[in-house]
Amino acid sequence: MENPTSGIPPNTFANSPAVDGVLTKTTAGAHAVVSSIADAADIAAHKTKPTIDQVAAMAHQMVDKAAASAAPAVDWIGEQGESLNATQKKLVTDTTTYIAMNPLTSVTVAFLAGFLISRMIRI
Repeated sequence: MENPTSGIPPNTFANSPAVDGVLTKTTAGAHAVVSSIADAADIAAHKTKPTIDQVAAMAHQMVDKAAASAAPAVDWIGEQGESLNATQKKLVTDTTTYIAMNPLTSVTVAFLAGFLISRMIRI
């Protein structure tokens, strides 16, 4: 009786113990190679782990130092921002008060400033 898909009669070369032995040896060899590669990768990972941990610790320390150095600058900028806001409010209040007390002078100064700026732009 022949195998309808390959035309090879059963119990011939394809089913022989010699072929099964070669396949078993090849499979065992491939398994051994894969196993040795996996073992090598594990060894490499175990060797590099302390170095990676050390680099991570150093990076963490550098970030902590940078944050500690930046904290005073952030505080100073916050204080200066409050000071600038106070100065701006005082300037607006003083200007509003001056304009309310001297409206004609304020309009004249604004007109002259606009005239001078327009002359400078034309040149």
